Parts: sequence; C-alpha cells; structure tokens
Amino acid sequence: MARYTEAVCRICRREKQKLFLKGDRCYTDKCAMERRPYAPGQHGQGRSKASEYATQLREKQKVRKYYGVLESQFRKYFELADKKPGKTGTNLLSILETRLDNTIYRLGFAMSRAEARQLVNHAHFTVDGRKVNIPSYLVKPGQVISIREASRDLDKIKANVENNASRTPPKWLDYDAANLTAKVVAVPERDDIDLPIEEQLIVELYSK
Repeated sequence: MARYTEAVCRICRREKQKLFLKGDRCYTDKCAMERRPYAPGQHGQGRSKASEYATQLREKQKVRKYYGVLESQFRKYFELADKKPGKTGTNLLSILETRLDNTIYRLGFAMSRAEARQLVNHAHFTVDGRKVNIPSYLVKPGQVISIREASRDLDKIKANVENNASRTPPKWLDYDAANLTAKVVAVPERDDIDLPIEEQLIVELYSK
C-alpha cells in the first residue's frame, strides 16, 4: 500500500498548522512549525490568495494527514458518512475517530497516530479478547479494547502509558487505567473531537 515516506514535518508546514505527526517532538522547540512556520519550497514564504477550491482541498488534505488515511480510503469514509443519517461532516469525523489506530492514540498507548498504526499492525492489541492487526478496523459501542498480555511488558508501550498518564481520553471511551483496557461507550460526537477542522469545507468539496 502506498504511504508517504518523506519528512512528515513538511506536511505540517504545508498545512500551516501543527498536525502532531511526530509525537514528543511536536511539543518541543525542535518542531519545524516553531522554527519555520511557512510552507516548504522556494516559494513557501510568498503571499498568495487561495481560491475557494484550494481552501476546501487543503482542509481535506489536512484531515487525511491528521488520521493517516489514503485518498481512496478517505473517499470511502465520506461515502459511508453520506449514507448515514445526520450531518455528513460530523459522520465523517466520527468514523475517522473510531479507527482502531486513532482509538489507541486517544487512549495514550501511542505517542502519535503513526506509532499507533505500527503497534496495531504488530498485533499488540485485542478487541473483545480477539487479536486485531488492522489499523482501519472501526470500533463500535460495547466493544472492549485492551493491550495483549504478551505486549504489556514492552518498554515502548510501558513508556507511552507512563508519559500519557495525564492525558484524558474522550468521553466516548471508558478507560480503566489499572487494567489497561477501555470500553467504547458511545459513538463520538462533534464536541468530542478537539481537532481544528472545518468539515463543512470537505462536504462542499465532494459535493461539486
């Protein structure tokens, strides 16, 4: 499967916003957005007025990069969201939030969504007691997510849990810190998603 393999800091600079793609580094003065808060390339510091289409496209690309999904995946998520009752934009974000890799990140088991995706690929987590190694797996209310017994002593996971101990999981996840498990108690609502996203721009883009 195709994946972006260049410097991810260029993505944040292109979107002119921190997307927190590198975990700890994003919170330090080494962050590229702190040192060079302008678009990459020789014309990155030039001034240009974005068209309506360009604004909508950049918002879609920003959300794709936030969650680490490919264009074809994103399109499928949009089509799924459009078929569901309610606001399409809110449905889209709710679907993206319930990806297993994002859920693992939200629980503090990983420092970034990219790291969460790698940990899921290596089958370090279970859903309802069954091993799941598909990052795009969509969790549902009532399901229980936990770290596999064989993976609980891994230094990386133990360090992530310790470093993120103060992180508060969203209210749609009931986290049991003592047992390192979490139950999905609801479908994520718009208020549960704290990312600076204007989802209506994406709906307008795909409605053209």
